[in-house]
Amino acid sequence: MALPPESKKVFFENLSGAGKAIAVLTSGGDAQGMNAAVRAVVRMGIYVGAKVYFIREGYQGMVDGGDDNIKEATWESVSSMLQVGGTVIGSARCKEFRSHEGRLKAAHNLVQRGITNLCVIGGDGSLTGANLFREEWSGLLAELLGQGLIDAEAVQMYDALHIVGMVGSIDNDFCGTDMTIGTDSALHRIIEVVDAIMTTAQSHQRTFVLEVMGRHCGYLALVSALACGADWVLIPEMPPEDGWEDKMCQKLSANRAGMKRLNIIIVAEGAIDHYNKPITSEYIKNLVVKCLGFDTRVTILGHVQRGGTPSAFDRILASRMGVEAVLALLETTANTPACVVSLSGNQSVRLPLMECVQMTQEVQKAMDEKKFEEAVKLRGRSFENNLKTYKLLAHNKPSSEIVSTGFNVAVLNVGAPAAGMNAAVRSAVRVGISEGHRMFAVSDGFEGFSKGQIKEIKWSDVGGWTGQGGSLLGTKRTLPAKHADKIAEQIQAHNINALLIIGGFETCDRIKQSASGTKRRVFIIETMGGYCGYLASVGGLAAGADAAYIFEEPFDIRDLQANVEHLTEKMKTSIQRGLVLRNENSNENYTTDFIYQLYSEEGKGVFDCRKNVLGHMQQGGAPSPFDRNFGTKISAKAMQWISKKLQETYRHGRVFANTEDSCCLLGMRRRALVFQPVLQLKPETDFVHRIPKEQWWLKLRPLMKILAKYKTSYDVSDAGQLEHVVRNLREPRESDGAATVTV
Repeated sequence: MALPPESKKVFFENLSGAGKAIAVLTSGGDAQGMNAAVRAVVRMGIYVGAKVYFIREGYQGMVDGGDDNIKEATWESVSSMLQVGGTVIGSARCKEFRSHEGRLKAAHNLVQRGITNLCVIGGDGSLTGANLFREEWSGLLAELLGQGLIDAEAVQMYDALHIVGMVGSIDNDFCGTDMTIGTDSALHRIIEVVDAIMTTAQSHQRTFVLEVMGRHCGYLALVSALACGADWVLIPEMPPEDGWEDKMCQKLSANRAGMKRLNIIIVAEGAIDHYNKPITSEYIKNLVVKCLGFDTRVTILGHVQRGGTPSAFDRILASRMGVEAVLALLETTANTPACVVSLSGNQSVRLPLMECVQMTQEVQKAMDEKKFEEAVKLRGRSFENNLKTYKLLAHNKPSSEIVSTGFNVAVLNVGAPAAGMNAAVRSAVRVGISEGHRMFAVSDGFEGFSKGQIKEIKWSDVGGWTGQGGSLLGTKRTLPAKHADKIAEQIQAHNINALLIIGGFETCDRIKQSASGTKRRVFIIETMGGYCGYLASVGGLAAGADAAYIFEEPFDIRDLQANVEHLTEKMKTSIQRGLVLRNENSNENYTTDFIYQLYSEEGKGVFDCRKNVLGHMQQGGAPSPFDRNFGTKISAKAMQWISKKLQETYRHGRVFANTEDSCCLLGMRRRALVFQPVLQLKPETDFVHRIPKEQWWLKLRPLMKILAKYKTSYDVSDAGQLEHVVRNLREPRESDGAATVTV
């Protein structure tokens, strides 16, 4: 690929791994997604020419040594592990590694194999141990030399140990990253249980107390409460004030009086009161029964939160981190501090490992000293905003405390229905009411708007909306220009001062598991997305696809033939299955049927083919915890922006919305949620195909190809650079998505 001389792009081909040995281990508690990280490290390491080793059973395997515990990995040895939960190379807590003698044994075992690069996947304890090991390395080699176990040449050749960490923990308790590997999957398990419990709770008018994991971190409890609209949540970082028992019972009683047939209370396993006394789920149950007489049950989720298949988010996160970890090791020098690969928005970043560990320890210290507000801030902006949003949405202010602004704000959905829309509407309505606005709901998008399908919506009207799929308001693809005059009449008739528009531009894993049970089979899958190849590309990365055909990356018959030949060669070795994705509008001539027939014909005698068009099942079902949480928070942010703009533009009894920034799109740019004037989007948009002219996720496509064993170029100019941890991390950037806000 030729590049102009002025180009700043750097390709990883310049970062050779030849002559290097990398070992990967998982330590501490297991987490869904660890296998995806291991797979990415192994394949990226082999791809750049390094030797890669598994260390089985964590630090215990490193200390014990032997070919069974420290084994060279091959490309095929990590096949079919992407969708498997837990860690297939094992994890164990090792007391011996905590001793100097244990680390001396571990150093000897590594030097014997020429390993001086470690990828450690685990929690803060595992990563702290790795850093100590690195600091002691030269001294350990000197001891081994003195004991005659290694020679002077080995000391000189292996003089430095390089460490890169990836945080694998369902608790999301590590400072410096938006999300840790396993957290999203754990939230999936929790929300699946909550959604199931809600049906039985409604049937019997019960109160359920759910205890979730997290050790001393309340992230799982807080986000699951936000995602399911729980009545009450108890977390260790922000203990309830004195008298909380009476307030909680009053809230539960008021909800029942408002015809709500169930109550959900979520308790973090480390929940405490202001005196650092534990608050248990059993205590809460007894309290509710004693004070209210409600039929109350306790469900302790336990290790079910660690189990099951990793979510798409965790697979993609772990794959990206694994590749980034190898790049970091290739670039490291003797003076480079041990680093941890983290997520900030949609970007990978590298942070000094011990800075992150120290800040994580400061959180616990702040809680021990009862400095709870400081503990919340140390958890980062994401945690702090989650807590603020939950408080804003869970507790309706008495009408006497709400100052009316006199503004009317309407909410509507447009375009195709999408999971998370209802969570966004609920959030907008409740934040708007809290801000003092009258909120109106518009049914059936712009078409309904033109017909006057507008009604005032109250706080209680959106109860239970968070977990509902589709669009309860109704949505259509009708564009506003067709009904502009009638919409203007309705805006005037209802005195609407602002609009919040939620919408668009107006499941491959199980199939691959099916292929795993067959001999040499390739599945051709068609995904939705219009002309946007995001679903096919990122779905391909999450499912370990061999190819993904999209509109943004033109292809021809030669590319198709090359893909077939590549897959045929893989099938002739030990790979028994293949997955090919095609975006629905990737090419008008190379249809899904054409690709299926081509692969079937050219693969004769080597593999057979099946095809599947996923269709509208991709839009159905309940929203994920990610979509609920993101929809809730981005909508709350949009409503707060609207409130601010209404106040700024209100003069002489009217709202003057005549500036460019009175109509903005709220979405994520790199690491930040940004309000961008819609007029500024015009030069950046391909209106014919309804997609942006530049797509950030296209940079992820080479990862899919590399992990599928294709030779390709990977632009590392955006690769994570070593940064420093700051106390106030920027605002959470969980996804790219958007809500249009108009004043």
